[in-house]
Amino acid sequence: MTYIHQQKDWPEFRWNEARLLPLLTKVRHQQGRLLGQMEGLGFHLRGEANLESLTKEVIGSSAIEGEKLDAEEVRSSIARRLGIAHAGTTAASRHVEGVVEMMIDATRKYEEALTAERLCSWHAALFPSGRSGMQRITVGAWRTGEAGPMQVVSGPMGRERVHFEAPEASLLDAEISRFLEWFEGTGSVDPVIKAAVAHFWFVTIHPFEDGNGRIARAIADMALARADGVAERFYSMSSQIERERKQYYDSLESSQRGGMDITLWLEWFLGCLDGALQNAQENLKAILHKARIWEWINQDGPVNERQHAVINRLLDGFEGKLSSSKYAKLAKCSPDTALRDINELVARDILIKEAGGGRSTGYRLAESLGTKKNM
Repeated sequence: MTYIHQQKDWPEFRWNEARLLPLLTKVRHQQGRLLGQMEGLGFHLRGEANLESLTKEVIGSSAIEGEKLDAEEVRSSIARRLGIAHAGTTAASRHVEGVVEMMIDATRKYEEALTAERLCSWHAALFPSGRSGMQRITVGAWRTGEAGPMQVVSGPMGRERVHFEAPEASLLDAEISRFLEWFEGTGSVDPVIKAAVAHFWFVTIHPFEDGNGRIARAIADMALARADGVAERFYSMSSQIERERKQYYDSLESSQRGGMDITLWLEWFLGCLDGALQNAQENLKAILHKARIWEWINQDGPVNERQHAVINRLLDGFEGKLSSSKYAKLAKCSPDTALRDINELVARDILIKEAGGGRSTGYRLAESLGTKKNM
């Protein structure tokens, strides 16, 4: 089997611009429309949209690799780094902190040069224990020849199917140098196309023992941030890739086994980005709905900071029922203060008291919240 990186004209990628133009025009229009909508939201709502998108991006990128991250850990870690008030006492694990650190660095500092040192720092952040699962791996450095061929395989032991084999370890310095020179260089390639090519090129080089897919997607996010010209992220490419996981891997494998024409991969990438932008519109609707609820709540005067934080958690999809003890934990207050806060919210028709008594009493947001008064 001959892989694309073994072609004599590697990495002189080609594509059919006429086939890509309608898709590219569509996603560029959607990007501009979404950014225009976000500019009109104001600082607070933009922060909410950014937090939501980054949370989905981090969770989605790990889910593609079959790894489920705790959503509350991810959200809390991102909120803290962005300086956004967020209720909750869930401490993020070292692993979650590392994944978040990489994504924040890639997107908030998108204008800074991508270097080999930066890539290795991202890799070290992904594997703070120096292990991938139970296996010790080389962390913060390219894979070595001693680790053997870097292959993407599936199937039971003895009947493995090799989907792809990456360049030899001895070639990695030269391969990465060429990639980074292109990534930081100027040219006529549309920035969105550049994001798609960068993702494909990096994951084909596969320079690390593990984490290549997550880093490739962070590179694509960095390139998309450059295309948008803003550090805030308002759509999640990785969560859409996770929805299309099979097509994602099929597109990669097909293009990595072919010649230098990667039109099929670019078509898939643009289609996936189109889906991500459409989902961002749904996210925007949810954020605006949340804003209308807060406008309704504040007509009778603002709630206190503890109440504000807990209501936000409920609006974001709090799992289980809210009790006074959970309120106290979320708001970091005493049980008496929690019950007093809850009773005030019940009196204002913001919370509904469910059946039960004592410590088992549960509360939920009123279903008609935001619809009882003239806005």
